[in-house]
Amino acid sequence: MIKAESLTIGYDNHIVLKDLNFQVAAGEFVGLLGPNGSGKSTLLNALTGLLPPREGQIYYDGIPLNKWRPGPRARQVAIVPQENWVSFPFSCWEIVLMGRYPHLRRFQRERREDVEVAEAAMVATQTRELAPHLINRVSGGERQLIVLARALTQATPILFLDEATSNLDIRHKLRIFELLTRLNQQEGLTILAVMHDVNLATQYCRRLIFLKDGGIFRDGDTFTVCTPEVLEAVYDTPALVQPHPVSARPFVHFCPGVESLL
Repeated sequence: MIKAESLTIGYDNHIVLKDLNFQVAAGEFVGLLGPNGSGKSTLLNALTGLLPPREGQIYYDGIPLNKWRPGPRARQVAIVPQENWVSFPFSCWEIVLMGRYPHLRRFQRERREDVEVAEAAMVATQTRELAPHLINRVSGGERQLIVLARALTQATPILFLDEATSNLDIRHKLRIFELLTRLNQQEGLTILAVMHDVNLATQYCRRLIFLKDGGIFRDGDTFTVCTPEVLEAVYDTPALVQPHPVSARPFVHFCPGVESLL
């Protein structure tokens, strides 16, 4: 579904990532990880068309990204950014309903089906009671849930998340990732999530891509690439990896103050 070929991206005179080659197949749930400054958000900006590549090409379903018109592209991929600043006092319901814009003709009003999709997204994110509240009067965590509901209302086959749960508490983080897992497994939603929380990634993502030093350091199945050797190399911190006592998936213990565990 998504393919990056010989991709080099950066800002001004600074190259952030160079010569990336990877694919994300339909229905995958991929975590994109790496230390601060490794280029995770920059890569996401390139994949959404916000940052034109310096070299190489990005493809969606075999079609170069720069050939996609804005409307069809907005029906292909939705994004939940890390921070959302909405200065105008829209209601939360209005914000969520904006997710239907790519599906409407110019000046067309929302149809019954659009309202139903938006309502279902708010129910799924448990934000229905926030509908009448102004977006600039709710908490940061609630605002993030509303933006997620808007992305789900967009009803795209691909969802990008850029540290989308960073403002949420543990209960809400787990609830959202349980929802995303259900959408991924039952509806085939393709998800690429930029994450800092390694253990959240190992519990929910089936594939991990680690970025470091301007490129892809490791890419593969979570069980295969989540090893002490990889983690210590990526984060410059000794790590232990053990099976989670409930899920049996890899669980990481970083060990500050220890010179090395390898």
